[in-house]
Amino acid sequence: MTKKNSPRESMYRGIAMTVAGSDSGGGAGIQADLKTFAALGIFGTSAITALTAQNSRGVHHVETASPESVRRQMEAVLSDFPVGAAKTGMLAESAIIETVAAVFREFGFRRLVVDPVMVAQSGDPLLAEKAEETMKESLIPLAGLVTPNLPEAQRLVGFPVESLEAMKAAAERILEMGARSVLIKGGHGSGEEVTDLFHDGQVRVFRHKRIETLNTHGTGCTLSAAIAAELAAGCDVHEAVERGLAYLQAALQRGFRPGKGPGPVGHAVSMPWLEGH
Repeated sequence: MTKKNSPRESMYRGIAMTVAGSDSGGGAGIQADLKTFAALGIFGTSAITALTAQNSRGVHHVETASPESVRRQMEAVLSDFPVGAAKTGMLAESAIIETVAAVFREFGFRRLVVDPVMVAQSGDPLLAEKAEETMKESLIPLAGLVTPNLPEAQRLVGFPVESLEAMKAAAERILEMGARSVLIKGGHGSGEEVTDLFHDGQVRVFRHKRIETLNTHGTGCTLSAAIAAELAAGCDVHEAVERGLAYLQAALQRGFRPGKGPGPVGHAVSMPWLEGH
């Protein structure tokens, strides 16, 4: 009889799942998530919610998967693999959000990172306007962590999020929706310093020097995937957020430009905590 190896008996530190859209340009979405998982020693699984015809210059076509297809992909993975953590990205429409939430509820899944993807880096919409309410009502209450950027936070809470105090107020509003913790990302702000705010009942502020680069495609996907990866490896949410932010900084420093427009971050970076694994 062949012995089945657990993730910790293999080359992997754990198993994670991404439920998101496909980016044919490879810099964001499912592709960025799986690259991030691999870079952090995590075996990646997926459920694809949409196909996008996308490159460095924009999103040219979107075709959503059926809710039944998304359900079956998720059930196939969750019924077989010991998934330690999951993240969501582009969910496109209300019916898919409701399906994703229903499957996670059915499996009693708790270690969930919700990246409320609404608009691509190019400015192209990735979430139907009416689906925002569905996200707030169905998915965010299941989230262990929600990771909006400043524009996404503003759309979720309905007021401007432009200062540290506003970030704190927005995080509190998202906690009231049922999320157990929130990380509001300040990368869309201005100035030489980027400020991120984490809130789980206690507030923690992260500040780091802004990396001057145009190669920022997929940063939100990459960060949420890195946090999910570290949760799958056994970290608590505080350590997972710290490591996720550190990984994103390293990947931004290694960004490159494979196409004619802004490029992606460099996912294939090695982090200090992986040494000796």
